[in-house]
Amino acid sequence: MTRSSSGVTLLELLIVLMLMALIAAVTIPIFGPGVSTTELRSAAREVAAGLRLARGQAIAQRTEAMLVVDVATRSFIVPPDARVHALPSGIDLKLFTAQRDLVSDQVGALRFYPDGGSNGGRVTLSAGERKYDVDVDWLTGRVAILE
Repeated sequence: MTRSSSGVTLLELLIVLMLMALIAAVTIPIFGPGVSTTELRSAAREVAAGLRLARGQAIAQRTEAMLVVDVATRSFIVPPDARVHALPSGIDLKLFTAQRDLVSDQVGALRFYPDGGSNGGRVTLSAGERKYDVDVDWLTGRVAILE
C-alpha cells in the first residue's frame, strides 16, 4: 500500500515560518521609520531654493538679503517673509557661516549682497549615513547641492 501525502508536515510549516521571520527581521529595519533618501534630497532642494530666493532678492532689490537657519528647530526663513520652512524631524542640520552672521550657536544666517555675492557657507543635512551639503560660493553666491 502506498500512502499519498498531500498535506504539509509540522516541520515544513515551522521551517517556512522561521524563514519568513528571518526575512522580516532583515528587511523591516531597512524600510522602517526614518528619513528616506528622497525626503533628505527634497529637504536639501528646499534649502537650496530658499538660498536662491534670498540671492534673487538681494540682486533685485539692490540690498542685502539672507536666509536664517535655526539648527535647534530644523527650520529656516527668508526675511522679510515670515513663513517658516520646517524640515522633517529625522534630519540633522548643521550650519557653517561667517562668525559675524552667527546669532547664537543654534541660529545663524547666510548673507547675499546686491552684486549676487555672498558671505559663503554651507548647510549640511544628514540622516544616518546619508548627507547632502548645500554650498554657497562666497564670490559668486552660486548655490550647489553636493552629495
